[in-house]
Order: sequence, then structure tokens, then C-alpha cells
Amino acid sequence: MSTYAPAPGAAPLPRMIRAQALMETRLLLRNGEQLLIALVIPLLVLVGGLESGELVDLGAGRQVDLLTPGVLALAVLSSAFTSLAIATGFERRYGVLKRLGVSPLPRAGLLAGKTGAVLLVEALQIGLLSVTAAALGWQPSGGAMAVVAATLLILLGTAAFGSLALAMAGTLRAEATLAAANLVYLLLLAAGGVIVPLDRYPDALQPVIELLPSGALAEGLREALTGEGLSWLAVLVLTCWAAAGAALTSRTFRWE
Repeated sequence: MSTYAPAPGAAPLPRMIRAQALMETRLLLRNGEQLLIALVIPLLVLVGGLESGELVDLGAGRQVDLLTPGVLALAVLSSAFTSLAIATGFERRYGVLKRLGVSPLPRAGLLAGKTGAVLLVEALQIGLLSVTAAALGWQPSGGAMAVVAATLLILLGTAAFGSLALAMAGTLRAEATLAAANLVYLLLLAAGGVIVPLDRYPDALQPVIELLPSGALAEGLREALTGEGLSWLAVLVLTCWAAAGAALTSRTFRWE
């Protein structure tokens, strides 16, 4: 009996997921529009928000310390929601998802690969934004516990926005997904509690914004990175959005 090297058959699942995640990351970083959303816009908001001075009322305190957590939340929104929704929507339109769905990589592995790609891009975003903010004078408080709290909130925010992105991309046409994802991005950036702290909004709007995934993530990061500790309300809100988005995706997502 002859021996074949390498042995025929599918690679182990972790290796397939890792390869898929790296491929998805490369594709995203080569896409100019998605790179603009993921990296350029958060950087412009960070630098422009500080340069604008009194044009943006962030409240009492050092402006860079108040603005940076919101920009980190914006980075999560851009990658886990807008970029993921648009990319998945067009992959579904062109039959990429259908073909990948019948490959040795199981569908759960494909979703895990997409999640891994989002996390890799977010790590790049957060590293670049943190270095830039530090150069502009950002001084986060809270030490190691603040890092742990911020990491937990970012992971929950990624789960919440990612599940909502897949729910949108799996039901709408690609063009509708493109329009809706960009519209939601702009609305949350302007009025979702991402950049402007919650206490700067009218009292009647604060409870609503606090229950949005954008508001919960940004406000939670502000509290964590200014030394106030972990916001359990933000954890609860993001967990509920993630669970609701996952349930909706599992029921409505169409692969073609």
C-alpha cells in the first residue's frame, strides 16, 4: 500500500479557521472603502475632535481622556458592524458564502473565521488609536483592572455589533445592506453616544442612548478608562444585544 504525504483530507478545524481569519483580514485591509471606515475615520475623529476645541462639548475634564474611549468604541462599530455587514452582504450576493458553505470548512467555522478577522482588525485599530492618543496626551486611569474591563466591553461590543451585522447581511440585498450599514454608522456616530458623553445629551434622551449598543459600549469604556470601574449596566446591555442578534441571525440568515 502506497503512502501519501501529506495525507489527503481536510485540515484540522482550528487550522482551517485560522487560515480563513487571515484571509478575511487580508481582504479587508486591501479594500480601500472598508479601510477608510476602519482606520482613517476613527483617526480623523480623534485628531479633529481635539483640534476642534469648543466646537464639540465633551464636558469637564481633559478632552483627550473623554474623547479617546469614544473613538475606541467607534473603531469597534466600524469593524464589527459596518465593514462586516458590507463584506458579508456582497459575499452572499456573489455566491461566495454558498461555495464556502459546501467546502470542508463548516459554516460555524466560517463564522468563527470572520469573527477572528474582526478581532485582528480591531487589535490593529486599538493599537494604532491608543498610540496616537498617547502621543496627544491621553492618560488612562485604573491600571490593570481598567484594561481588563475595557477588553471585556470590547469583546461584548464586538459580539453585539457582529451579530447584528450578520443578521442584516443575511436578510437584505447587498445594495440595501451597504446603504443601511452606512446609515446606521452615521446615525450612531452623530447621536448614539459614541463621541459625546452621555451626560451632554438632554435628560429625556439619556435612558434611550444608554440602552443602545453604541451608547453602552462608549460609556462603559469612558468609565473604565477614567478609573470609575466596570459598568455592569453596559455589560448587561451589550450581552442582551449580542444574544438578541445571535438569535435573530440563526433564524433569518440566508447563505444565498
